[in-house]
Formats: sequence, C-alpha cells, structure tokens
Amino acid sequence: MNDHSGETDLDYLIKNMQPILEDEELVFCSLSPARAEEYFVLCQGYYLEREGITVIIGKHLADLNDLAYDLVFKRITMNVHSSLAAVGFLARITEVLAAQGFSVNVVSAYYHDYLYIQSDLAQAALETLLLWRDKMSQED
Repeated sequence: MNDHSGETDLDYLIKNMQPILEDEELVFCSLSPARAEEYFVLCQGYYLEREGITVIIGKHLADLNDLAYDLVFKRITMNVHSSLAAVGFLARITEVLAAQGFSVNVVSAYYHDYLYIQSDLAQAALETLLLWRDKMSQED
C-alpha cells in the first residue's frame, strides 16, 4: 500500500503552497435529499445538514435549474498535498485572509484544501496568499 497521507509540517506547507484560483463561479445551494441527488455527479461537493443537503455547484447550473443561492464564490485550490492530520495550516491561512477582511469557506479533501471566496474578492485573496507565502519563505 502506498503512503499518500500528505505533509504535516506547517512550515513546509506554507512555503510550498501553490494556490490556484479557478475561473468557474460557484454557489452553495441547500436542497431536499431527493432534489440534491440529481446534482451529486455535477457538484464539487455536498454536505448533509439537518436542514437539507448543501451542494456546491457551478452558478450556471444553479441558474439554469432555478436553484436559490445567496452568494457567488470562486475556489482557490491550495496546491500542496496536506495531510488531513496537519495542524494549523488552515488556521494560519484563514487568519491571514480574515485580517484582510476576507470571508473564507473551507473544504478539505484527501489531497488538497479548498478555499471558497466571494467571487469579486477572490483575485485579491489569491494575491494576499501569494504575498504571505513569499514573505514566509524569505524569513528563513
């Protein structure tokens, strides 16, 4: 069995992260289980909540199907293989972004962490992350 568990060293993760801003606009929609099921194959993720199932899908798909949503996001992929057991990586990222006034919705998957930032602020959030990474890399 191959060990694909990812990196846990916080300094390594910060200095080697390659955040990538994706072009697609995304929305979070809360749907009934029966309605949500038809979007599972098309969504970037879903989460079962007491109130319904939240799906993360393309804005174009939500608009096409008259699905309600509040805000529009873009996704930043933290392109470094972080372990699900890494301590502090996302805390540091969200702290840096919050200090600059960015709201962040985070999803962690097996290989990467994903940041959902309001669409009109996503480029500025990416630039903030890149500047912070570069500053941390120079502090050695």
